[in-house]
Amino acid sequence: MASRFFRICACYVPRAVLFAALALAACDRKSPPEPAPADPSSSNEAAASPAPGGAPQSTASTVKRAPLPAGPHEIWKEFSGEKAFEHVRQQVEIGPRPSGSPGAEKARVLIESGLRAFGWQTERQTFTDTTPRGPVQFANVIGRFIPPGAKAARNDTQRAIVCSHYDTKRFSTISFVGASDGASSTGALLEMARTLALDPALAAQVELVFFDGEEAVVQFTETDGLYGSRHYAQQLRGSGRAAQFQFGILWDMIGDRDFNITLSSDSPPELTRAILAAADALQLRHHFRMFDRAIYDDHVPLNTIARIPAIDLIDFDYLYWHTADDTLERVGPEGLQKTAAVTLYHLRKTLK
Repeated sequence: MASRFFRICACYVPRAVLFAALALAACDRKSPPEPAPADPSSSNEAAASPAPGGAPQSTASTVKRAPLPAGPHEIWKEFSGEKAFEHVRQQVEIGPRPSGSPGAEKARVLIESGLRAFGWQTERQTFTDTTPRGPVQFANVIGRFIPPGAKAARNDTQRAIVCSHYDTKRFSTISFVGASDGASSTGALLEMARTLALDPALAAQVELVFFDGEEAVVQFTETDGLYGSRHYAQQLRGSGRAAQFQFGILWDMIGDRDFNITLSSDSPPELTRAILAAADALQLRHHFRMFDRAIYDDHVPLNTIARIPAIDLIDFDYLYWHTADDTLERVGPEGLQKTAAVTLYHLRKTLK
């Protein structure tokens, strides 16, 4: 039981690595490393989203446009835990989905088709990185909402990031399908796409990101793991788009039937207060508590590289983490619905 307290980003980590991560988290936003040059293997379907007239838009665009229609005032009530659970089931049925595998490609296809069905434009952010087992090709999937009457999404209207990872840990001894660790947050994020589409004005301000390569290829270190979120954060900073975002919210391992959220001790204070206030307003505060240690997950590159305040909504108290028993039977729709409700409440109250 005690060993689970030394997990970072749902990965077992030696004490030395944990202490190094905690020291980094304790720093007052150290200057992040310079962004890596663009990988020639990168494939961006919509890196510069065209406006209805076809011209690429910069993040500094000042073009006037008609206001988008608003949706349900209490949009958090529109999220369906059951529909999210169905997306989780489809991810789990693929089987293991480690980075660079056929399963990971099948997961991406499901994500992309789901986003497009709900009116979102997709971008594959493809890149190759060095791992302890050699070069691996990774691919983040990014969703941006296409406003009514437009032919494509813009890339300068987003103010918040809601994200998840879809890959699963690679094992040679077990079949690991990651029902909670990977599939739960991915399925919930697809249902989030449907829900946000009910409010075009809100959806246009949210960027949905499905990270590849959260899991370490061998064992988690500062360079093994978080491949997708590091690359995404570097691209945001290098392009200048990071400045347009107010905050980011990461979901991870939110499917446990015994649902509780453990907030990292190094979470941005203002964002933490806002999330807890949202949970309190929805009478869900008893499901949220502060963890007594920092958590090194996909939110960290957003904080340290892109310098976007980001928080990790993760259930650390999951007995089946990285075991063959992390199966669909361990996951329920309640945690998906509650995590999304708090997130949607915060989005509604924050984004104008």
